[in-house]
Order: sequence, then C-alpha cells, then structure tokens
Amino acid sequence: MRFKYISLLVYLLLFSVTVSRAQELPARPDPPRLVNDFAGLLSSQQQYSLENKLVNFARSTSTQIVIVSVKSLSGYDKADFSFKLAEKWGIGQKGKNNGILILVKPKLENEKGEVFVAVGYGLEAVVPDAVARQALVSAELLPAFKKDDYYTGLDRSTDVLISLTKGEFTAKQYIQSTSKRKSGSSGGFIAIIIVLIIIFLFKRGNNQYHHIGPGQSFLGGMILGNMLGGDRHNGSWSDFSGGGGSSGGDFGGFGGGSFGGGGAGGSW
Repeated sequence: MRFKYISLLVYLLLFSVTVSRAQELPARPDPPRLVNDFAGLLSSQQQYSLENKLVNFARSTSTQIVIVSVKSLSGYDKADFSFKLAEKWGIGQKGKNNGILILVKPKLENEKGEVFVAVGYGLEAVVPDAVARQALVSAELLPAFKKDDYYTGLDRSTDVLISLTKGEFTAKQYIQSTSKRKSGSSGGFIAIIIVLIIIFLFKRGNNQYHHIGPGQSFLGGMILGNMLGGDRHNGSWSDFSGGGGSSGGDFGGFGGGSFGGGGAGGSW
C-alpha cells in the first residue's frame, strides 16, 4: 500500500513538472502571426517584410513557415522545444502536416545561440534532414547569425524553403549549389589576388608611357569578370529566389499540423 502511495506521489510530481514546463512554451499568438519575435531581434520593417512574404506563400500553397525567436528555451533541448511548440500551435494543415518552424534563441551573456528548423511530416521528403543540417542551417542561418544579422539569415532561409516546397529545385540541387558557393568563396580571394597582380603589372609596364591603354584596361576587366562572375548563373544563389508577393494580412490561422522529428539545428 505504501508503495502505491509513493508511486502515485511520484507520478503527480512528474505530471506537475510536465504541465509547468508546457506552460513555459509561448502561447499561440492571437491574432495568429507567422513571424513571432519574442526576443526582439528584428525591426518592425523587417518583421513586416518577412510576415508579408510568408503570408502570401501560405495563402497560395497552404504551407506555413513560422519564425519564432525566444530569449530562453526554459530548460528544453532546442529540438524538443521546437517540436513541442509546433505541435502546441498546430503549425501547418491537419492531414497535410505541411508546417515548418524556424526557432531562434540568440546568444545571451554566457549562453550560446541556438537555432532549429523543425519540418512537418508532410514536408520531410522535400526538406530532408541533410538539407536542413548541412545546407540550410550551415549555409544560410549560422553565417548571418554569427554577425548578429538575424534578418538576412531568416530572409534567405525562408526563400530557400519556399523554393524547395514549391519544387523550384530539389534538395540535391540545393546542396550542390551551397557546395559551389563554399568552394567559390575560398577560390574568390585567390582570384582577386591574381587579378590585382595582373593589373599592377599592366600599370607598371605602362608607366613608361604615363598612361594605361584602353586595351589593357579592357583586358583586366574581362579577366576579373571571367574569374569572379563567369559562373554567376550556374548554380549560384542568384538562381534561387522564392520571395512572396506584395500584400500581407491574415493567413487564416494555424491548421493543426503534426511533426514527427524531422529537421536539424545548430549553435553559435
């Protein structure tokens, strides 16, 4: 009998802790919003721009991409916090489960910054974990967040998510594009040095005549263009644009979507 009382007491204690922690999750916004900057990371204009884009996308596709920033994870792991919050709000449509949550906790005092992209059941095929982890988080979100440029990271990552879910390019194509960008950025510095050396040699040779001929100037510009911009429209970021329309407004509210563990995150 005593064991039953102890077991019941332990159960009630654990239940009360679970309820208490659940109450620490942000309440569903009323009126509903797709951009919820509880941590104050974005300006009013930046919030409006992102909300406008995501509302238009939700209207045209029913897919809901939600941004949430918080000052604390309330003791949760970032993934657990994201999935519980997404389920609590019901992001996406019931049956379609086409919701995505981008959770951001900024770096505060001695706490590291955290970000997690939670993907609903229905979108795990078009936004697999490898894309969320290797490309989306590593290539779009973390580089900007490390510079405290939250808007750029969120703007670019939502553009990618919109294009992926609309089928404008595949997950494989996106990963290949980010790989090209990374290799291009490392090679770009070397290319600039080579071009500067070439221009310096042209100037030095033409100083004997007190001018630089138009042919040399054109050649230097052509070399610079070919080395730095020759592949500009072949797998670069400029090929991937997914922005929204021109009008925002109510997107109809959350539809009761479910999440099953798809997604990835990172820290800085």
